[in-house]
Amino acid sequence: MSTAEHVTGVTVRVAVGPADREACFAVRKEVFVAEQRVPEDIEYDAYDAEDADTVHVLAVGADGRVLGTGRLLHGPAAAAKTGGDPTVGSLGRLAVTKAARGLGVGVALVRAIEDAARERGLGAVDLHAQTHARGFYERLGYTAYGAEFLDAGIAHLSMRRPLHAS
Repeated sequence: MSTAEHVTGVTVRVAVGPADREACFAVRKEVFVAEQRVPEDIEYDAYDAEDADTVHVLAVGADGRVLGTGRLLHGPAAAAKTGGDPTVGSLGRLAVTKAARGLGVGVALVRAIEDAARERGLGAVDLHAQTHARGFYERLGYTAYGAEFLDAGIAHLSMRRPLHAS
């Protein structure tokens, strides 16, 4: 992935260092914990530690405010979420601030995560989408599979998108 991708005045890039990662966590706290009432103790997990098997991305506005985040798990970190297939990454914790919704930030974050997956030689990306977001992910080429399930009390679907070289 290039260091940055620009979409509607927003820069999307891989998070580097503790300050970037804290900015990612702040967006997740705003969206998941405050808005969606996900308990804070389950929002953050072992994959949030700085780790070679996790890539965090963030979207930053022209004014420097962080507008969104997401992460890619790959290798052993992704195995439990992808059925153990080492060629599949796991996209998760995608969150866009209320003020930035509808600006293309979510699409840019997903594409940046897919680019990071390609760079690591992955052939597909799985995700667990909240059911209300199914159409968003379908428009980006993801296909739902399996039964609906609850995560943090919210209905989700498993979805996958094969990746092709870009």
